[in-house]
Amino acid sequence: MDSHSNPIHLISEERGEPRVMSNGVLGMSLFILTEIMLFSGMISAFSIVRASSAIWPPPDQPRLPVEETALNTAALFLSGLLLYWAQQRFKTDRASARTPLVASIALGTFFILFQGWEWASMLAQGLTITSSTLGAFFYLIVGTHAIHAIVAIGLLISTWRRLERGWLQPSQLATTALFWYFVVGAWPVVYWRVYL
Repeated sequence: MDSHSNPIHLISEERGEPRVMSNGVLGMSLFILTEIMLFSGMISAFSIVRASSAIWPPPDQPRLPVEETALNTAALFLSGLLLYWAQQRFKTDRASARTPLVASIALGTFFILFQGWEWASMLAQGLTITSSTLGAFFYLIVGTHAIHAIVAIGLLISTWRRLERGWLQPSQLATTALFWYFVVGAWPVVYWRVYL
């Protein structure tokens, strides 16, 4: 089979030394380790401020939408499960990975849009970045997570486009999935420490 009839070159077919993991997965793993430290620092600072406050949350600030955000959390988890399913399908039949990948992107996009609606609602109720320590930490921590989620959705869309064109390699899917799993996995900690 010549190189023109098969545009996809799998890592196992590449020449050179066998790899334990692809460069993309290794690079993303190192990046995620730094991001774990970033989130750990922000959440630790928030926890210290919260524990040292006489009254928490501040009495003049609106309450965070715990129940609504729990529903949004479920959508994010389902998105992660669908991406895992897409990865499994990709191993055996690449075309069958399309539907769960698109569904994962759709649920991830819903999560981001819902967060935007929540922010607009909180701003309308008077919770701003300058209104209180709660507002400052809420927008800092949740906003940082939202930026990661937006970037990850962009990567998922790029991955889907490569899949549609027949250019997607397993290492590329694994690299993108790893970042999305970080976004999904970081959220329960953010929800638990900030919302509850």
